[in-house]
Amino acid sequence: MTNTGHSMAVKPPTKATGISKNLYFVSIAVVAVIGFVAGTRGDDIMRAVGPAFGFKVAASSINLDSVEKTYEQLAANYDGKLDTQKLIDGASRGLVAAAGDQFTVFMDTKEAAAFNDDLSGNIGGGIGAEIGVRSGQPTITRIIADNPAKKAGLMSGDVITAVNDESAKGWTAAKTADAIRGEVGTTVKVTILRDGKSKDYTITRATVDNPSVYSKVDGDLGVLTITRFDDQTGTLARKAAEAFKQDGVKKVILDLRDNGGGYLTAAQDVAGLWLNDKVVVSERTGGKTTDTLKSDSDPILNGLPTVVLVNGDTASASEIVSGALQDHGVATLIGEKTFGKGTVQKVIELGGGSVLKVTVAHWYTPNGKSINHQGITPDKIVKLSAADVSAGRDPQMNAAKGYLAK
Repeated sequence: MTNTGHSMAVKPPTKATGISKNLYFVSIAVVAVIGFVAGTRGDDIMRAVGPAFGFKVAASSINLDSVEKTYEQLAANYDGKLDTQKLIDGASRGLVAAAGDQFTVFMDTKEAAAFNDDLSGNIGGGIGAEIGVRSGQPTITRIIADNPAKKAGLMSGDVITAVNDESAKGWTAAKTADAIRGEVGTTVKVTILRDGKSKDYTITRATVDNPSVYSKVDGDLGVLTITRFDDQTGTLARKAAEAFKQDGVKKVILDLRDNGGGYLTAAQDVAGLWLNDKVVVSERTGGKTTDTLKSDSDPILNGLPTVVLVNGDTASASEIVSGALQDHGVATLIGEKTFGKGTVQKVIELGGGSVLKVTVAHWYTPNGKSINHQGITPDKIVKLSAADVSAGRDPQMNAAKGYLAK
């Protein structure tokens, strides 16, 4: 079980921070000198000079005396044992949650480890389903083929209402995934809501096979399915594209349905399979453009008729690819409107294994369009219903094949 949560992360220092590697290290050196000289006035100086070096610095600290007082009274009066680390994590979690951005989150040690495993595909003992949050409820966003969830009959769009008879109301994707994971060979009971009806599934956990890229060739048609954008996605997608060329593929379907995102650079690499030194995405912070990412100049699939399949769970990095290919006119989008996540997150280590995933910018398509909360509308709308999935039908894939057969 994986937690997607529609993420698009950047690893500092990267292009997405708007700071080059050289400037990043130079800035650190300068700040270190200033801090040494200034002593206790280091925070004031950082706020003054930080922006000149590309750093975003808090305008001022906040008074946390009331939090300390709350702790003192809790510790003095609570009739029970307090876990100090849980209290600290809880305070950090509440502080970050108060920002009001569902993609800016605090993750404790366990959640951070699960997040990293998700991005790398290292799932371990699970059932083979990815989870996001829809209308405040954990929801299955993708079923991984040839894994326990698929064999049990779970479907994309199923709302998870309970795990092992414990209510999952209001749970995060990370908490839900953690509850479902376990040792290979053990079972987990998952209660889902589908079409207004509740149903229980008891599923045996297994080692989940979850590569980020799948490909197949059917005659002169190549189908490239990308499930997330991780460290290996760009390399794997290019290998698949090279194999397409060797096999004489004349047309391509890029399936990004239920792809919740991942690394920005991986999206840049995938778009570069079609785009020759073209703008893939631009970033804006505070309304100002801070970075523009272009594709490389080796578009191995350029000129091949291409359809991109998208749906409501096509999000973030996968929307960047979809938007870039659509704006540059090299692909036709078929399916349903995408999720609409137009923000970029940076992962910051806080110490002790906990991390902050924080929104640092908004991204725009090559034509300057923000898709945040709006999504990308396909060139051709084709629905895929629960009944279609149950019957093994895929009208979206069929529509893509029909379009390319013209």
